[in-house]
Amino acid sequence: MVSFLNKLAGIKEEAEEDQEIDANTQAEQEHEAHKQDADKEQKQDKKDWLDENYEGQLSVDVYSTEDEIVVVSTIAGVKPENIDISINSDMLTIRGERSQSKEEGVDDYYYQECYWGGFSRSIILPVEVETGEVNASLKNGVLTVRLPRSKKQKSISVRVSEE
Repeated sequence: MVSFLNKLAGIKEEAEEDQEIDANTQAEQEHEAHKQDADKEQKQDKKDWLDENYEGQLSVDVYSTEDEIVVVSTIAGVKPENIDISINSDMLTIRGERSQSKEEGVDDYYYQECYWGGFSRSIILPVEVETGEVNASLKNGVLTVRLPRSKKQKSISVRVSEE
């Protein structure tokens, strides 16, 4: 009868309080474990994206003149010796690395938007080019690659003979 009156009055008995504390503790532990798993997953995703083999992609402008194809890209902070340009068949590839000079004691950034590390970009060329005459220059952080159009005729006319 005492237990019934205690329940009506809202008085909890020791056994009920212990059960409630155990349930709350278990719920808190489960929540903390779930939160830690989510944090690990998020850190792993960030690590995968920023692993040492990751290469950023260059933004480029590609246009043509009567005599050449021109590729322009902003790659500030990169020395010419850290840029590799190659042409394979009808594809131009620009690859390089931007190195960051670390300042001592800077660990807490307000913003960190600059990309540091390897970068590359491959571009399918719209026409054949004279690979031996390609010229590349870097001025004020802007890379310009000039690819002279090939003088070869791409199309030929074939006469059909009657037999």
